Amino acid sequence: MGTFKAELYDKEMPITVGNFIDLANGGFYDGIHFHRVIPEFMNQFECPYAKDPNSNRAGTGGPPPHSSFQSADGKSYKRNDEGGIPDEIGQPQHRITNAPGTLSMANTGQPESGGSQFFINVADNSFLDWFDRSTESAHPVFGKVIDNYPLVVKISQVPTRNDNPVQPIKMISVRVE
Repeated sequence: MGTFKAELYDKEMPITVGNFIDLANGGFYDGIHFHRVIPEFMNQFECPYAKDPNSNRAGTGGPPPHSSFQSADGKSYKRNDEGGIPDEIGQPQHRITNAPGTLSMANTGQPESGGSQFFINVADNSFLDWFDRSTESAHPVFGKVIDNYPLVVKISQVPTRNDNPVQPIKMISVRVE
């Protein structure tokens, strides 16, 4: 459908950004389909099972367990048994809200359950902020779309079945420069 670019918040979210860079530049995200898009909410992406746009496992996968990566500030980390990374919530510098256009780490709500899946907000979803106590959600923001945000909105408005695009939308390539 087109191309968009995002900036990453490497100083504020060094672990999450380092994990993302490792996966992106290693080709992990290439050929994966958006598996969940909801108008006026968000577009979710980056589950390895979503290479098959019709997989009923889409939304349940992550990076390889126990694989290593380097954070944006140069520290070494190892993903847990499920491929999850350390949470980056609770610090003042991490108080970035889930505003339209921001990239946010998806997780199950359990500690260290974020791994490869993230979503792009297409609405003000501040109720998903770790510091918003109106819900138990805690989704840390690690970047923002800076070029072609209208494409992101357009993706969120495609016809869906069970929040999955009827016409699959594949991410050809994701790279960090």
